[in-house]
Amino acid sequence: MNKPLRRIAVVAGAGAAAFGMAVSPASAVPSTVWTVTPSPANFTATNVGNVVMTANIPMTCTVSSASGTMQSASGNPATVASINSISFGVPVTAPCTSVLGNVTTVATTPWTIKAVDYNASTGVTTGYVDNITAAVTAGTCKFTVTGRAAGTYTNSTGILAVNSTSGQLSVSGATGCGTFVTNATKPTFRGNYAVKVAGTSTIPTVVGSNPP
Repeated sequence: MNKPLRRIAVVAGAGAAAFGMAVSPASAVPSTVWTVTPSPANFTATNVGNVVMTANIPMTCTVSSASGTMQSASGNPATVASINSISFGVPVTAPCTSVLGNVTTVATTPWTIKAVDYNASTGVTTGYVDNITAAVTAGTCKFTVTGRAAGTYTNSTGILAVNSTSGQLSVSGATGCGTFVTNATKPTFRGNYAVKVAGTSTIPTVVGSNPP
């Protein structure tokens, strides 16, 4: 084999190996049975650190809380919890803030928490918060945010980490915002929430499996 052909063979082999590494995780069978403990049950969630929605400009909340119900489920994705109430900021004492002024967010619930994949070695479920709808007012600027936000849930800590990517959420009905926020804006939403079984200090768990 001459040198050019050897080089082609090496490159092709490396490419095939890299492709195999890239597709192997995607070829794994996703979880279809989700065991939530306890189930069914009510939960509460409180922010750990700031919650930030960025719609060209950051809108920061130092206080946020949620509550809802959780239950075992099957399917992929599967609804393992529903957020029936969620609030952002506390008027007067701890309002959400932005360069446009204090921010008020009124959510239309329920939002749903969808489970998609489970890593047994880390106890982390990957999924997203779906059916998000919220009316936002920042000074004279008003708009509505809808869509979903990617997230993870970690059994050992009880942290629901919401970290949306651009394009998962969209804006509609923007008025009084100038060029800061328009209907073409793709906002992001990020925040960590500590989840507990309502009225207790118990951290709920979510485990995905693939029964034969």
